Amino acid sequence: MSFRHVVQEGETLQRIARFYAVSLLSLTVVNPQLSPDEYVVPGQVILIPPRLDHQYITQSGDTWEKVSQRFGMTVQELQDANSWLDTIHLRTGVTIDLPPAGSLALVRTDQEYGYSELLTDLDKLKERYPFLKEVCIGTSVLGRKIPAVRIGGGPREIHVNASFHANEWMTSLLAMKFLEEYAGAIDGDGTLWGVSARKLLSETSLWVVPMVNPDGVELVLGGIYPAHPRCEQLYEWNGGSFDFRRWKANVNGVDLNDQFPAHWEDERERRAVAGPGPRDYTGEGPLTEPEAQAIASFTRSRNFACVVALHTQGREIYWNYRDYEPEDAEFIALQLSLASGYKSVKLSGSDAGYKDWFIQEFRRPGFTIESGMGLNPLPLSQFPYLYEETARLLVKALTLPL
Repeated sequence: MSFRHVVQEGETLQRIARFYAVSLLSLTVVNPQLSPDEYVVPGQVILIPPRLDHQYITQSGDTWEKVSQRFGMTVQELQDANSWLDTIHLRTGVTIDLPPAGSLALVRTDQEYGYSELLTDLDKLKERYPFLKEVCIGTSVLGRKIPAVRIGGGPREIHVNASFHANEWMTSLLAMKFLEEYAGAIDGDGTLWGVSARKLLSETSLWVVPMVNPDGVELVLGGIYPAHPRCEQLYEWNGGSFDFRRWKANVNGVDLNDQFPAHWEDERERRAVAGPGPRDYTGEGPLTEPEAQAIASFTRSRNFACVVALHTQGREIYWNYRDYEPEDAEFIALQLSLASGYKSVKLSGSDAGYKDWFIQEFRRPGFTIESGMGLNPLPLSQFPYLYEETARLLVKALTLPL
């Protein structure tokens, strides 16, 4: 029997489905007025369907891959729970059993990834792996804490960050899944993509800031509602639209990756964006935004040998900046390219980015990684192969002499 749920602030359809352990499909079936492509708002009443004893009746067009992705599990897990069925062709109208998804994994990769998911996963990871160390490097415009996580105690410090751009929230999921896999390999005294995790642990200190722009990510995933502190401004800056899925900036309408003192004036003139909006507004000056200030201060407080900024999309590696980069930067980029399959690109006509500033200020290797292909935000169906490419690249970055 279905029952009613009143939407609370910060909830989305996917978060509600996850909380009640029902599929997004079943949630939309009993709420035909809703669409997975639309936002829900606080106070809205929706029906929660009953759980069907972890079973599902296959529909026309279903495959093992589609069903496993829909319910957040691997194809092998699904087939193991239904071993009497043909593993090649999944017939329509068959009742199949749905095992608990990801019983060992903590970071789920089958659903949208926002700030609340990030905080929950960080707590779970720290509980399972006490050697992970978390610090707060600052706060966002709306007061959300920006966490950084350290894994390893070696002398060579490497930094990876994600979600500078709000609609690139999948990069946070990539970074968090890598943290989990790395920690698990250490705990099990195993390997990380062919490299001894214990060796990496002793030689490197990896600092990960998995979500630089938490306010922007939440805006993309949840939209605005009357009680949102920036509701009227954001609606106006978004061209009178309630659809924020393409939004890149923070909630001040400033592009955080155009905020750094690396020929900022040239970038401002090139962008020619007059005021706050979804993308490309540089702000009134470099480092005016608290998120950019936080990541800059954090970078200056450490001794990073190399930094990697995760973005989407393009399957490219940007490694240079106005000839400030060290002599071996191109060679390192080539190694990262061989590991990931991404194209190493010598970029020009771009300034004021985090990677640009790091190279200019410290004269050390810095890289912007553009994972995946398509229109941001990229679909979660891309995650499996994006993750493999990104993980191989990050392991290579940890093993290269810098």
